[in-house]
Amino acid sequence: MQQTIYLAGGCFWGVQRYFDLLNGVISSQVGYANSKVESPNYHIVCSGITEAVEAVEIVFDSTLLSIHTLLKHFFNIIDPFALNYQGNDIGTQYRSGIYAKDSSLLLNVRDFIETLQKGLPKPIVTEVKILKNFYPAEAYHQKYLQKNPNGYCHINLNAIGEIN
Repeated sequence: MQQTIYLAGGCFWGVQRYFDLLNGVISSQVGYANSKVESPNYHIVCSGITEAVEAVEIVFDSTLLSIHTLLKHFFNIIDPFALNYQGNDIGTQYRSGIYAKDSSLLLNVRDFIETLQKGLPKPIVTEVKILKNFYPAEAYHQKYLQKNPNGYCHINLNAIGEIN
């Protein structure tokens, strides 16, 4: 079954590249989620006035990649305690978040986070919200690390082998 989820975990280049390596991911594109401004571009998003977040639209086959496994991967590559930053990426556009149009998918996400939170010393600040909008980023951002293998990435792409 095909499902779509939007993940924000700092700079969208690394998040996209990581998930593109997973079996079960059908497609991905980077963009700006939940913007107050219609059709924002990178520079206006970086200004903070849009309240948009850099996110990756991930279409996946849930028979090959369960939402539970997808979320395990996501939380393995982000710092869920970091508010408005990931790695060296600082600003509200780099906050961590999980978004979907499907509220039942978000219930699964909330259950996963609730279970994960048990026993952790600090609260998880990753936001979980209904997707209001998603605007694809500029062409040069799409599949950036595939086109530029030595480009900046705050994510350890080798962490993919850490999740079963």
